[in-house]
Amino acid sequence: MPLAKAGSNSNSIIMAEPRQGGGNRGRRDRQEKPKDDSGLTEKVVFINRCAKVVKGGRRFSFSALIVTGDKLGKVGCGFGKANEVSEAIRKASESAKKAMVKIAVRENTIPHEVIGEHGGGRVLLRPASPGTGVIAGGGVRAVVEAAGIRDVLAKSLGSSNHANVVKATIGALQQLRLREEIFKTRGIAIKHAAAQQ
Repeated sequence: MPLAKAGSNSNSIIMAEPRQGGGNRGRRDRQEKPKDDSGLTEKVVFINRCAKVVKGGRRFSFSALIVTGDKLGKVGCGFGKANEVSEAIRKASESAKKAMVKIAVRENTIPHEVIGEHGGGRVLLRPASPGTGVIAGGGVRAVVEAAGIRDVLAKSLGSSNHANVVKATIGALQQLRLREEIFKTRGIAIKHAAAQQ
């Protein structure tokens, strides 16, 4: 353990630096990084450590799953692998920025109920009344917060694999359509629709 001297005289106090790390096996969940110059928020959903056994011992590599969003209706996810955590996060971050998609948000919630699927991941999203907050866990929460949704009810119905849950959530958000969009494709004027109701 490295030692740090606090003074120069003979009565100086020697303090041990706090120990870094811990027994969490290199896993970190949903660390939020501050917005950078482009106004994007990054969230670390999951970091996985993989060990390869070689002649001299074990060789570790890391993979990172990152969600990036502008909190204004754009969100994307990225995956990066490297021999160091910081490099894996950087690669995942670049990948997430390239994969950003626009989603339909109405009054801080989603326009309608939707189910998204990707691989074994299956996610249900429901609109919620103002003040409800984000009722979601794990990767789903990271995605909806990065997209700028403040009130939503979510439930993961399938696999708990972080990558599949995140991709299923983004798939669900991409299915969302605003009322005006649907009326436009059907050729119905919004005035008529309001009168019919």
